[in-house]
Amino acid sequence: QVQLVESGGGLVQAGGSLRLTCAASGSIFNIATMDWYRQASGKPRELVADLTGGGSTTYADSVKGRFTISRDNAKNTVYLQMNNLKPEDTGVYYCNAQGRTTGFATFNSWGQGTQVTVSS
Repeated sequence: QVQLVESGGGLVQAGGSLRLTCAASGSIFNIATMDWYRQASGKPRELVADLTGGGSTTYADSVKGRFTISRDNAKNTVYLQMNNLKPEDTGVYYCNAQGRTTGFATFNSWGQGTQVTVSS
């Protein structure tokens, strides 16, 4: 079992910044990919940023130049630095991790989500 716990969400004014943290724990052998998704009210969940074990990153067009995903492999933790936030960034942000357990089974785990609200 692999658990993900997110933190760092909150209420911020437009133009402000937040840093989200997602810590993975459990029977982890390796984590291949860690991602951040978000879901606005009434909309489907969308990929915000992706970071592979090799260091490759992918960002949604709407956040390029404003958000930065990074990772601390020693701590099995991924971060999302969000700058110049806009009201349309409001939503629940979810962490996702994919990899292998110590039993060499694959896992695809989600966190519980953290609310980000950007006021205009």
